[in-house]
Amino acid sequence: MTSTIHIPRLGVGAVIQNENNEILLVLRNRSPEKGTWSIPGGKVDLYEYLESCVIREVKEEVNLDIEVKGLLTTAETIRAEDGEHWVSVIYDTIVRSGEACNMEKDGAIGAVRWFPIDQLPDNLACFTVPAIEKLRERAGLEK
Repeated sequence: MTSTIHIPRLGVGAVIQNENNEILLVLRNRSPEKGTWSIPGGKVDLYEYLESCVIREVKEEVNLDIEVKGLLTTAETIRAEDGEHWVSVIYDTIVRSGEACNMEKDGAIGAVRWFPIDQLPDNLACFTVPAIEKLRERAGLEK
């Protein structure tokens, strides 16, 4: 038996840049948005603080210890036909320690890769797009 969630869900994402001004993206190997490149992140657990969640999700997905610099933007995904409504809070973060690698042993992530901000793949996850737009706006770059 399946149940439909009739309220928006809450997620977080982390924009992680390295010293070469590259952004870390993960290739989604599962729905929603299977086959797209995404910033690391995930869903917020009940009673979990947003910043704690993004730190946890990044560690679980790509083995990096990060520090939140601040709020970058928000994103909203609504797909009524799929019963999806997500609100994502996206943070600007920095790496404190670790080497980026795929920690999703169950295959949720197909690849982990650093991309130059001006050479991103075309198949970006929908909630990643507002984060990239905000980064480019902040850097004075055109779309």
